[in-house]
Amino acid sequence: MKRVSLLALTLAAGLSPASLSPLLANEDVAKRIANPAEQVLQTVDYANTRYSKLDQINASNVKNLQVAWSFSTGVLRGHEGSPLVVGNMMYLHTPFPNLVYALDLDQGGKIVWKYEPKQDPSVIPVMCCDTVYRGLAYADGAIILHQADTTLVSLDAKTGKVNWSVKNGDSKIGETNTATVLPVKDKIIVGISGAEYGIRGHITAYDAKTGKRVWRGYSVGPDDEMLVDPEKTTSLGKPIGKDSSLKTWEGDQWKTGGGATWGWYSYDPKLNLVYYGTANPSTWNPKQRPGDNKWTMAIFARDPDTGMTRWIYQMTPHDEWDYDGINEMILTDQKFDGKERPLLTHFDRNGFAYTLDRATGELLVAEKFDPVVNWATKVDLKTGRPQVVAKYSTDQNGEDVNTKGICPAALGTKDQQPAAFSPKTQLFYVPTNHVCMDYEPFRVTYTPGQPYVGATLSMYPAPGSHGGMGNFIAWDNIQGKIKWSNPEQFSVWSGALATAGDVVFYGTLEGYLKAVDSKTGKELYKFKTASGIIGNVMTYEHKGKQHIAVLSGVGGWAGIGLAAGLTDPNAGLGAVGGYAALSSYTNLGGQLTVFALPN
Repeated sequence: MKRVSLLALTLAAGLSPASLSPLLANEDVAKRIANPAEQVLQTVDYANTRYSKLDQINASNVKNLQVAWSFSTGVLRGHEGSPLVVGNMMYLHTPFPNLVYALDLDQGGKIVWKYEPKQDPSVIPVMCCDTVYRGLAYADGAIILHQADTTLVSLDAKTGKVNWSVKNGDSKIGETNTATVLPVKDKIIVGISGAEYGIRGHITAYDAKTGKRVWRGYSVGPDDEMLVDPEKTTSLGKPIGKDSSLKTWEGDQWKTGGGATWGWYSYDPKLNLVYYGTANPSTWNPKQRPGDNKWTMAIFARDPDTGMTRWIYQMTPHDEWDYDGINEMILTDQKFDGKERPLLTHFDRNGFAYTLDRATGELLVAEKFDPVVNWATKVDLKTGRPQVVAKYSTDQNGEDVNTKGICPAALGTKDQQPAAFSPKTQLFYVPTNHVCMDYEPFRVTYTPGQPYVGATLSMYPAPGSHGGMGNFIAWDNIQGKIKWSNPEQFSVWSGALATAGDVVFYGTLEGYLKAVDSKTGKELYKFKTASGIIGNVMTYEHKGKQHIAVLSGVGGWAGIGLAAGLTDPNAGLGAVGGYAALSSYTNLGGQLTVFALPN
């Protein structure tokens, strides 16, 4: 395809030409991102904005939305992620066993093909927080699936036949997958889950045509295995130095150090950098792993061609609360202090929202995006370190001591459920958890393939607040302030979608699809679907008509009690007790619901 046609599409989508240079991005993916009728990535675009230029459904008429059609996935447990739409085809995924459906939108959602992976069910108990999967990606005529057992598969989008498959990890030692993938240029970028089993996290690039491994960079360990340069890789503008990770672990603890990479990936074609976050160190007992435990709980910026790390920033050194740093990195070009800058905004599990310069890794803003956050008073912008409150330090309080009243809980002020950004309002729309916890660490021994947690947790709504366990907020990433906040009875575990129609969509754990005004937060529409929503709302256009689609199917960490039939309040890493009331509002299911305006 000629460069001029891609440029025209890019401009038509309201994006800067540099953001989708065909020389740097995957040309097919870039072309389709520029067409808002389609969605080929779970993140909507490379910048992870989850913003759509479609505006047929707007703040004035969204109240008239109706169910257009629905589809049963045939699978229970938590349904995260969203379908993809390419041309007249919709591609739909499920939790384990990770079925893939190709549906013809021209024929009322007729099943054109169905892919059924053959996976050993022994992987199920190794998945820490439900059998979720955050969805497929499309590139160059292929659907890319990363299964729970870490098998990475390329499927022919027309026929469903396997182009190639490769194993990315080993479930026998606790490596699994729950995340989507990111096609960049001629590569597929993938991560790994399993920090609760003492795995050593990594990010890997595979050749998109053959499945051959190109490079792998670990989160912790020796410099050469992490793909860092002691002099050229920086943290807050300074070289990280030799053995920057090894020096922060005791002995060989880095070999079971965690730092899984199960979150979302972003890409800046202009800077040619991929951004992602790393998860918690293993174990959850901080007394067993003295030091900063670098580079867990960190933001990485890597060159997708070589895997070499440009910069790293660790948000929660020596984590004592399981505040994984895997949440999405949203890339925007905005004015900061009167100067246009390339920004990265990240809503961390630890309750702080970070704004950084994504070219240099300079920390610009770090503020609480839920006022109840209490484990730290603030983040020092010069050192990047949080100022920990001794009362809530599980390390200082010691093993076998129950530290009470820590806010947020281990599932964070926000977990994986992705936020959205609207260039029209310059605001971020963030699904949040309003939850606190008690946390008691204990001594644990590492055994390959067995849980390596070492803490007992209980979770509950933030005391002295609105009584619910969630808020849906609008955030200003320049000022570091909440602009408006809508309370919710349960955590908002669904990914948000912002649209040019001045409407923001999200789902609730009870099962409501909600639409709110992007400027004020006023609720404009809601509809109760068949099961709790932890999927991400998406939109597409078919035959000139805009549709909204969302997966229902309660589960995930917050809904693990319902999904897996657990009753012990401390089970599900502490979530079962906290969300016990959810069973009075919804039930298991697996369904896609599609909405449109009446003719």
